[in-house]
Amino acid sequence: MNLYKELRLNFNSLSLNRLVDFLRVFDDVLLLNSNSEILKNNSDIGFMLAIDKAKSLTINNSHSDSFLSLREFHSRYKDYLFGHLSYDLKEEIENLSSENRDEIKMPLMNFFVPELMLKFESGILKCLLFHENSAHYKGVCNEILKVLKNANFQDPFYVKRSFEINLKSRISKAEYFTQFKKIKNNIQKGDIYEMNFCQEFYSDNALIDPFELYLNLNKISPSPFSAFYRINNKFLISSSPERYLQKKGSKIISQPIKGTAPRMKSAIEDLIAKENLRNNLKERAENVMIVDLVRNDLSRTAAKASVKVDELCEIYSFKQVHQMISTISSILSPKFDFVDVLRTSFPMGSMTGAPKIRAMQFIENYETSKRGLYSGAIGYVSPNGDFDFSVVIRSIIYNSQNKYLSFMVGGAITDGSDPQFEYDECLLKAKGIIESLNS
Repeated sequence: MNLYKELRLNFNSLSLNRLVDFLRVFDDVLLLNSNSEILKNNSDIGFMLAIDKAKSLTINNSHSDSFLSLREFHSRYKDYLFGHLSYDLKEEIENLSSENRDEIKMPLMNFFVPELMLKFESGILKCLLFHENSAHYKGVCNEILKVLKNANFQDPFYVKRSFEINLKSRISKAEYFTQFKKIKNNIQKGDIYEMNFCQEFYSDNALIDPFELYLNLNKISPSPFSAFYRINNKFLISSSPERYLQKKGSKIISQPIKGTAPRMKSAIEDLIAKENLRNNLKERAENVMIVDLVRNDLSRTAAKASVKVDELCEIYSFKQVHQMISTISSILSPKFDFVDVLRTSFPMGSMTGAPKIRAMQFIENYETSKRGLYSGAIGYVSPNGDFDFSVVIRSIIYNSQNKYLSFMVGGAITDGSDPQFEYDECLLKAKGIIESLNS
């Protein structure tokens, strides 16, 4: 990418409203928003925005090796890539398949080199162009800068667009309990130790404004891995709190989440909820199982003796929930590159269970919807092969062509799990999304 302009900018929630409203005219967009100002999460990168595709790699069907295609694509252009990895890429990595329902039909993999990229970092907004002399995208950049600097710009919320949604659950509560019992039986037989079981909520004739919905969700449930993603008529609206993997130089970081508790209205009750989560032996056991799985995944590409657990079962607080998060790191062996790290750790253990392959087999048996982009990953790769990807959870996926809206929620089931507790936790995770659809 070639630097076109940069300026110091005071970016806030109103600036985000203006920016998102401006994006309506583009067919390919990925906004990665850390909400650093809202969450005070010490992130230098406030947001990254990719607009329109100069070059793209899209894989829709099972491919001999999509990860090899990704390596070749990055090697050819050595530029910023933005896009996603679908959960169903698991079928290329292991001997797995899925016959479950898929109404969204997101590509298995999609990455693009943007025509225009904006990066807001440490108070500086940089505008970068793929084609250095593109008059059109220079004009787009200038318009964005004008929009962000114009104090008199009307907030897009001055017109509220009504959403028409008839939200339904793919399985009933009774069916959830039945499947839970079967999964518990597999655990007690020793087939698996832990399985992430998810259910889908959907509307099959949904009329929404994805741009306004993203702003709703980000206001109700701001997160460090907030994302707005558009591929023509398909949209991802995400408030994910979870990092899948980050690569900076030779250092690899994974931050799986296992363990959730609701935020409380009073400060004392909220502190009690936080400490109860910290000391919950069942939640800690779930988290530790996934930490062991991630350590094993990272060891496959790590320099000798470099895999470390930097944080174990730390509690992080977000607007809607407290989360138990662990941080595992490694040093990448010089024998491997960024694609190797992705391929040997995908899908992320927090969304499968342990042992990973057996858990994924049971997931296909017990879930009724194909996960697709849900529990996949979204993010970017830099020209030098550094990257940052989040886990696609707490996310709405929408196909504006067939008007199908979907979101999935789930949780880890172990021998110590209680079906009512796990079902309630699913609803807690869905709370912010449901509020954003109703607001």
